[in-house]
Amino acid sequence: MKTIGYAAHDSDAHMVPYHFERRDLRANDVAIEILYSGVCHSDLHTVNGDWGPQSYPLVPGHEIVGVVQSIGTDVTKYKIGDKVAVGCMVDSCQACDQCDKGEEQYCRNGLTMTYGSPDRISGDITQGGYSKHIVVREEFVLSLPENMDLSKSAPILCAGITTYSPLRTWGVKEGSRVGVIGLGGLGHMAVKLAVAMGAEVTVLSRSKKKEQDAKAMGALGILASSDEEAMQAAANSFDLIIDTVPAKHDVTPYTQLLDIDGTLVIVGQVGPLEEPMTIPLITGRRRIAGSLIGGIEETQEVLEFCAKHNVYPECEMINVDQINDAFERMAKGDMAHRIVIDMASLAAE
Repeated sequence: MKTIGYAAHDSDAHMVPYHFERRDLRANDVAIEILYSGVCHSDLHTVNGDWGPQSYPLVPGHEIVGVVQSIGTDVTKYKIGDKVAVGCMVDSCQACDQCDKGEEQYCRNGLTMTYGSPDRISGDITQGGYSKHIVVREEFVLSLPENMDLSKSAPILCAGITTYSPLRTWGVKEGSRVGVIGLGGLGHMAVKLAVAMGAEVTVLSRSKKKEQDAKAMGALGILASSDEEAMQAAANSFDLIIDTVPAKHDVTPYTQLLDIDGTLVIVGQVGPLEEPMTIPLITGRRRIAGSLIGGIEETQEVLEFCAKHNVYPECEMINVDQINDAFERMAKGDMAHRIVIDMASLAAE
């Protein structure tokens, strides 16, 4: 299938129009016309080569919303015209213990990412959602609830599931005390989801300049990490802290905020951290953990949860030719919203 997207041709992350071929449908494949594609900070990191060398040209994008255009002969879950979504992965071995229990993101034999990964069968490098079409194995296509706003749903496929999964794993419920470090793309989704679960949510940030934004999303307010007195007063006050900071930083000031048996979960930084002090961990049986997106079943769950509770990311819609400007803005600092590409804007290219 001939299609067009926006691709980086080297590690400077400058995106340009790119004509390429999607694979012919296999028996279990779904071909999707992409309507909206979310822009994730990890897209910028990946095409820049920050997380390792990449194969170019590379079409990023792993927050995909679209409509089924055609299906393979063995597909049973979807029909032409269905509204569907694709997230961060498009294949796994489907045979190991992790795949068997719906945790494909931890596939023992390695998951296939939506872009920048070798296809499990052909070995071709996968290309992502900054394009008009995509072909995906049926098991990794998600159904969009009927009442969902398609234009705001794409970031749920990454920012949503990345924060929903640890909230579910660590049992957040009515009355849980949750801290969220950072109010950027991931952080604001963590706040909205935790609030919808009934948690008492506080944003942790260097300053209180985004406090009105935090409160508008349902948080109690902001605890400023630069306020030593306030930080000391908040010791032992959280059951769970979601750390969305996408850079090397010191987690020690935050671990003392956890109550006994509390957990700080890292979902932002992929790489090194400052050396942590173990005293708060030992004296409070506190934990530092990590979490990677969620399985297909859990991703379907978060879509349905968001539809039920009317939880959506704060979205800024752009045309595809504005992607380089969007990358520049992301590189300068976090934003309390997500950027979504209206892929209808690609038609004129």
